[in-house]
Amino acid sequence: MFDVAPTELLLVVVVALVVIGPKDLPKAMRFVGKWVGKARGMARHFRSGLDTMMREAELEELEKQWREQNDAIMRQFPRIDGVDAPPMIPATSLPDAGAADVGEAPPVNPDHEAALTPPTAATETHAVPPKDGPLP
Repeated sequence: MFDVAPTELLLVVVVALVVIGPKDLPKAMRFVGKWVGKARGMARHFRSGLDTMMREAELEELEKQWREQNDAIMRQFPRIDGVDAPPMIPATSLPDAGAADVGEAPPVNPDHEAALTPPTAATETHAVPPKDGPLP
């Protein structure tokens, strides 16, 4: 910050000792120290304000870049749930809403009827062990 050589500092101390005197020199040093501390505090506050402003400007720039990239991606890949997007299921394969009443069961395909029947005792392949002991 300031380039003060040791000889220059010694000269200032000698002049202060002669002008102020040895009796009032501690009070003067305290006064100067207090003002230097206030100046450093103001400089620190100013610098932190500048750092905050720079950080906010960087964040705004990053947010602007993010918005631009997001808009480019959204233009390239439009939303599938939007109005302009084609439906995923063709309208011909959807069931007719008025065909069945609320209380009726849906029609059963005869080819899949065998899969819906419950298993019988003859089709079961696993054996249940008796409760009294191990299997014979």
